[in-house]
Amino acid sequence: MQFSAAQIAAIIGGILEGPSDATVHSFGKIEEAKSGQLAFLANPKYEDFLYSTKASVIIVNQTLQLKNPITATLIRVPDAYSAFATLLDKYQQIRTQQLSGIQQPVYIDPTVKMGEQVYIGAFAYLGENVVIGKGVKIFPNAYLGNNVVVGDHTIIHAGVKIYHECVIGSNVVIHAGTVIGSDGFGYAPQKDGSLKKVPQIGNVVIEDGVEIGANTTIDRATIGSTLIKSGAKLDNLLQIAHNVEVGNNSVIAAQSGVSGSTKIGKNVMIGGQAGIVGHIQIADGSKINAQSGVSKSIKTPNTAVTGSPAYDYTAALRSQAITRNLPQLEKRIIEMEKLIKEMLLVHTDSPQK
Repeated sequence: MQFSAAQIAAIIGGILEGPSDATVHSFGKIEEAKSGQLAFLANPKYEDFLYSTKASVIIVNQTLQLKNPITATLIRVPDAYSAFATLLDKYQQIRTQQLSGIQQPVYIDPTVKMGEQVYIGAFAYLGENVVIGKGVKIFPNAYLGNNVVVGDHTIIHAGVKIYHECVIGSNVVIHAGTVIGSDGFGYAPQKDGSLKKVPQIGNVVIEDGVEIGANTTIDRATIGSTLIKSGAKLDNLLQIAHNVEVGNNSVIAAQSGVSGSTKIGKNVMIGGQAGIVGHIQIADGSKINAQSGVSKSIKTPNTAVTGSPAYDYTAALRSQAITRNLPQLEKRIIEMEKLIKEMLLVHTDSPQK
């Protein structure tokens, strides 16, 4: 695919500076882009590459002041990084829209209902009463159990498994290998020491605009629904347990785990490898640092925590600063003790008047 600078500027709402007929056919990093490629500059520390790059078109911030002449066509926008993300999204949509039809072999139950412009890759399985919205893309080896519902323009990548009764909203992206609706981890201890499985009869509901990374697991609810609310972004390799709720536009980074029935508010940010116990609440706007262990509810919105057990982020930084100074403080204490002993010795040895 080939685009002109004028076409790109129209897509991202930018202002052209240079020849509008400059064309690009691919993307490149500004430090190594070649002629015919599009690059962007958002970080000032890469500005020197602006004057040496071979890129034909470059997206830059409106506020950028040129220090030297350049050969590329510039497209000025309020936020170069955001504009570049918008452009990549548009490019990906165009590529995905080219996929259509049903490859063979697949299994599609006669009761399945499908919208227009659907793509289903080879070896996919669609069970009884599955409902697929328009423009949905289901890649090879995906599995959709009985009564699964998938909204319009959702993308289900290769090898995704969606168990029975789960509901997926519109414009959702689920990456390869993710499992949605597997049983929650529920067992009732018996008098003889054995564990009796508690049937997990709920489902998982994923609202519109959610993106879920590769090899993530979201367990079905014991009763009711495990809920991922609209706009949430989940990274690769996550464990979301039964009856968890993840709020609107919250983000969770890789290798984190959320235990059962915990409620995470909206706009929460959770760093990688964080662990959260069950049956607690995380207030809106909370920030949980990587590798933190959250053992109790965070009740105040916009609170930042770190550590295990997690506590206030600013207090943690102060504690770390004090810890780093402990060797010096120990040295000072030893010197003070020595000085005090010397003073006491001088006092006891002095002639009495």
